[in-house]
Amino acid sequence: MAIPTPDQDIPVTVSDALVKQKKVNDKQLKEAQAARKPSERIEQCLVRLGHITERDYLSIYSDQLSIPLIDLSEVEIDEELLQQTPSKVVHRDRVVPIDRHNGTIRVATNNPFNLYAFDELRMLMGAKIETVLATGEEISRIIKRHYGVGGDTIERMMGDKADTIEVVSDVDQDDADLIEQAQEATVVKLVNEILLEAIRDRASDVHIEPYEDDLKIRYRIDGVLHTTNVPPEIRRFHAAIVSRIKILSNLNIAEKRLPQDGGFKIKAQNRDIDLRVSIIPTAFGGAVVMRILDKQSALTSLDQLGMQGQAHGAMEELIHQPFGIILVTGPTGSGKTTTLYSALNSIRSDTIKILTIEDPIEYYLDGIQQVQVKPHIGLSFAAGLRSFLRHDPDVILVGEIRDLETAEVAINASLTGHLVFSTLHTNDAATASTRLLDMGVEPFLVSSAISGVLAQRLVRKICPACREPYVPDAAELPADFPLEKGVEVFRGAGCRDCRGSGYRGRMGIYEILRVDEEMREMIVDRKSAGEMQIVARNKGMGLMREDGWAKVRDGITTIEEVNRVTKVNVDALAD
Repeated sequence: MAIPTPDQDIPVTVSDALVKQKKVNDKQLKEAQAARKPSERIEQCLVRLGHITERDYLSIYSDQLSIPLIDLSEVEIDEELLQQTPSKVVHRDRVVPIDRHNGTIRVATNNPFNLYAFDELRMLMGAKIETVLATGEEISRIIKRHYGVGGDTIERMMGDKADTIEVVSDVDQDDADLIEQAQEATVVKLVNEILLEAIRDRASDVHIEPYEDDLKIRYRIDGVLHTTNVPPEIRRFHAAIVSRIKILSNLNIAEKRLPQDGGFKIKAQNRDIDLRVSIIPTAFGGAVVMRILDKQSALTSLDQLGMQGQAHGAMEELIHQPFGIILVTGPTGSGKTTTLYSALNSIRSDTIKILTIEDPIEYYLDGIQQVQVKPHIGLSFAAGLRSFLRHDPDVILVGEIRDLETAEVAINASLTGHLVFSTLHTNDAATASTRLLDMGVEPFLVSSAISGVLAQRLVRKICPACREPYVPDAAELPADFPLEKGVEVFRGAGCRDCRGSGYRGRMGIYEILRVDEEMREMIVDRKSAGEMQIVARNKGMGLMREDGWAKVRDGITTIEEVNRVTKVNVDALAD
């Protein structure tokens, strides 16, 4: 069947086909018709509004235009053919040559109406063109893999510099020149592409790392760093990239000797996203880390975070108490702040006043007064907390207990009838009280104030699209993971949805220690964390690693993930 021009309608419209297949309803269709932009096809608007996926309407194109719909992750790309194809056509028209057979080149596209691109390729390559359909995400992935992130932008930035002389001495560039270069459209576009790629990949952090002859860009996805492909020429534009990020973050562009911290906000994919920026001076220039904070992903319930069973029940009881301190512990990046926000979100109402003091404020919650720590003007955690007590709060969140002064003010707040949430850096729940004692807090204050301690880690979840059962080898099983011979667990085989990793998304594993009268006496007597953990275990406390094994049995995560974030349970081996 001949491909129609963009002005022609497909005999049965795509919207009719989507309704017939029950992909959309009449209400969603009317919403899309009202929100549709002048040059936008109705199916593209439905994707933008989140009612369908691109693959949904491409399958209709495939049926009605007799063009195959393929999965590019399962196709071997002819790299030599791709190198022969003019890169400007690939980048501009988002078309990817796949292979050549009998003088005909198969080309993947997500826009079968772009006849100009196919005609241009036919003339440039001197061959017949046969189109196949693939999603824009798959096409972008192939382009990124072969040309790198921002490959077309780098190509334009390079221009005709091949014959110019490049000064490589260590003389600093003039700040005015750097500012001008950082504001150029191509540099702006390159930084935007780096950020957009990170957001598409669900990254939590972007790392820009300069080396002598290289510039690495790495994304932290589901807690693990992945190096992304970038053109080697990007190293030349390192100073301009860093300057652009400094301008966005309102940082001093001339300061290259000291670490700097800042941030900025962007709107991408119809979402408001905050970025926290940290820049440190290294031997080969400024290294940048940008933390991506997606406000829409913060407000989840405790059970959606993975809290279940004994830990979930105990946490629900603790957060509904009228006073006391609830501590959430774990290393940096273990999801402590998200857990606290979820707890606040579940108890907030018009009948209670909630105040938070944070460094920085990661997500904004309606109905809660939030204060940003500003040490340079004297607004520390402790100073903010003292002021809070004059604002008649019911619940207070302290971003982190870092020192003795903050700990004492937080404890005094809890002892005067307030419910206090905070975080502490310890490896497990039992160590939290000893950490406060080490800070210099009096034992009777710690024992009187703490209601409970939640310790947590994050594990990656198995990708639901490629989840498969298998029977692990005996050598693969940790000594403290009792699994009957022949029992199946699950893992991810790797697919398009998870980009071959076998994992998609993360969830928490938890242990929660309730502080009762016996525990209070042990704190006053300065008993060790090990002794406290034994008593808590005898009273039914489950360990994080045991929670992890329960999630392995449930097919949520893998043996490797639990091993990666927790240590062997010695007590279980002794039993």
